[in-house]
Amino acid sequence: MGGSKSTSATSAEAEVFSLSASVAEMEAMAKKLRRHIVTMVGKAGSGHPGGSLSAVEIVTALYFKILRHKPLDPQWEDRDRFILSKGHAAPLLYATLAECGYFPVKELLTLRQMDSRLQGHTDRTITPGVEMSSGSLGQGLSFALGAALAGRVDGRGYRVYALLGDGECNEGQVWEAAMATAHYNVDNLTAVVDNNGQQIDGWNCDVMNLDPFVGKWQAFGWKVIEVDGHSISQLIDAFKEAQKVKGQPAVIIAHTVKGKGVSFMENNPDFHGKAPNAIEMELALKELE
Repeated sequence: MGGSKSTSATSAEAEVFSLSASVAEMEAMAKKLRRHIVTMVGKAGSGHPGGSLSAVEIVTALYFKILRHKPLDPQWEDRDRFILSKGHAAPLLYATLAECGYFPVKELLTLRQMDSRLQGHTDRTITPGVEMSSGSLGQGLSFALGAALAGRVDGRGYRVYALLGDGECNEGQVWEAAMATAHYNVDNLTAVVDNNGQQIDGWNCDVMNLDPFVGKWQAFGWKVIEVDGHSISQLIDAFKEAQKVKGQPAVIIAHTVKGKGVSFMENNPDFHGKAPNAIEMELALKELE
C-alpha cells in the first residue's frame, strides 16, 4: 500500500511506518479490514461486529496516514499512542495491526481461541501494538490523559489518540477525564468519538440521551471537530486540524453508521455483540467484495 510496510514487515527496526498511502488505497484497505472483521467474528462465533465496522475509516486514517509507529518495534518510546477505549472493537484493531505488520495476518483467525494473543478485549501484555488492556468501558480517556501527561513531563513529542464509543460516554469517568484534560491544557491528546447512535441496549436517545453532545464537550473546554466518520479525507483533515490546536484538547466527533458496509448489520443493534452465522457471514463477505 503506497510504500507502507506490509505484513511481511521486512524493514529495518529503525524505520518508521510509511504514511504515503493515498485516499483510494486507504478506502481499499478499509474494505479489506471489514472482511477481516466479519471473517474473524464469524469464525469465532462471538464478538462485536457492529462497533468494529463503524470505526473502520477512523482507524484506517490513523494507522495509514497519521500515527507515527514502528510495527517491528512496538515499544518505540517516541511512537504515537492509540488507545482503544471501546475495547469490544478489538477485531478492528487486530485486523489493522496485522495489516501493518505487527503480527501475521493468518493469526487473525485465532480470535477468542484459547491461548490466542487475540482475545475478545485487548490485552497489552500479550498482543504487539496494543497500548491498553480493555474490558470495562469509560476508562480509555483517563488512560490516554496519563500517557499524554507522561509525554509532556518526559519532553517527548508523541501524540495520543483515544477512540471512544458514543454509548460509552454514558460513563461518568469519561467526563471526569474530559474535565481533567482541559484543566491541564493537554493539547497532545485527541479524542475521537465513534458516534454511531447505538449501544448494546439500543439507540442512545432511548437509553441515555447524550444531546447536546457537541455542547457538552465544548462546555468541558474542548475544541470540537465534527466529520463524516466514513470519509477518510475528512478524517485526515480533522486529525491535522486537531494537531494544530494549542492550549486545549481536541475531540473529533465522527458521525458513523453501526455495522457499516453490511446491509443487514447497518443500524441494527442486534449485531452490537452477535456474530454472524455461516449464511450471514457468506452474505456479508459477498457484499464486501
